[in-house]
Amino acid sequence: MENNIEEKGNIGERTDEKKSSDSRSNSKVLNYYLKLVAVFIILSLTFWIGFEKGQGRSRDFQGPENRFIEKLDSEHEEPDDFSLYWKVWDLLYEKYVDAEEITSRELLYSSIKGMLWATEDPYTIFLDPEENREFSEDIEGKFEGIGAEMGVKQGVLTVVAPLRDSPAERSGLRAGDKVLKIDGESTIDMSINEAVGKIRGEKGTEVKLTIFRNDENNDTMEVSVIRDVIKVESVTFEIKEGNIAYFNIVRFGDDTARDFRNLIRKIPSDSEAIILDLRNNPGGYLDASVDMASLMLPRGKTVVIEEDKKRNQIKTFSKGGDKLSGMKTVILINEGSASASEILAGALRDNRDNVTIVGKQSFGKGSVQELIDLEGGSSVKITIAKWLTPNGEQINDKGISPDIEVDLSDEDYENDRDPQLDKAIELLED
Repeated sequence: MENNIEEKGNIGERTDEKKSSDSRSNSKVLNYYLKLVAVFIILSLTFWIGFEKGQGRSRDFQGPENRFIEKLDSEHEEPDDFSLYWKVWDLLYEKYVDAEEITSRELLYSSIKGMLWATEDPYTIFLDPEENREFSEDIEGKFEGIGAEMGVKQGVLTVVAPLRDSPAERSGLRAGDKVLKIDGESTIDMSINEAVGKIRGEKGTEVKLTIFRNDENNDTMEVSVIRDVIKVESVTFEIKEGNIAYFNIVRFGDDTARDFRNLIRKIPSDSEAIILDLRNNPGGYLDASVDMASLMLPRGKTVVIEEDKKRNQIKTFSKGGDKLSGMKTVILINEGSASASEILAGALRDNRDNVTIVGKQSFGKGSVQELIDLEGGSSVKITIAKWLTPNGEQINDKGISPDIEVDLSDEDYENDRDPQLDKAIELLED
């Protein structure tokens, strides 16, 4: 901007000199300014036409510079001087004793992670290429590690859910366990990505977790887990006593709704009740939960409400294909039921009179992340909204409350008893 102002000033000064030395330059000067006026008019018209067209576009399509200006206008802020950032960058290479061991890419990735960490939202994260690959493997249901979904609850790294028959479950880890250390290293201020990266590893290797469990002992313990290849079927099916169809949903991946639809065909024609087990299901894709809800709700029912930062609400509706809404249903949830699990449980509870939820309060992960692919195989997940149930109840940090609370004690766990499932069967046999 300053260069443009100086350039215009110089043009005026040169013109004045010419006017005083040669009167014949007047016509040239006039022509010059006429051309400037014409150019200005053309540019103004172009801007006006573009502006009018732009008004019809969604704000999502505004350039980042426009959103930045809008933010400054609304908050009356001045942009920070980013020369400070580059000064520290240069000083690091100039002064740091082990500067030769760091790369520009490492600094870039760490800078981005630090920027997102400032939001204090554990789900707004940057995934470098390796982390992005691991995230994709998680959703696909095959990876090497301990087989446990991790999250951050009240600022503490927490086991959301150990997967069924995984090394984590076999070692005794449970939903709600707070992970204080990983191989002796404190998890304070450790991001989910960093924690998962340390917990994962090659098949046959060991990781030691120091955990705190909120039980009668209220003490820390160390759990050793031998990593393995984790391959999980997203849906399993069996017939329980009383001819009850039992579905265990362990995640919401690309194949979940398809597999669920195929398994529905196996329900005996004389079966009148189903159990939907969402315990220790950490979630996954929203689309999968909506597709599954569509198989259990009439078309056009609200499945979930998305509320953005301006409190604008968008409703997502069931798509049709209902096969199960007429069947009496019990949903099992616990502290490890999160995200898409909570969406499905809330949708069925709010839309049907023949649904009962049994178990414990769910995890309370009701925020919406948009996954955006970036250059070089990296990606960023940004929390863009929060979920509400069809009745408008907040899920985030609150969870879904069971209609009938049934605990699963240490003694039950150790003796392979399942009073929650027993209660579900009892309700459906009545």
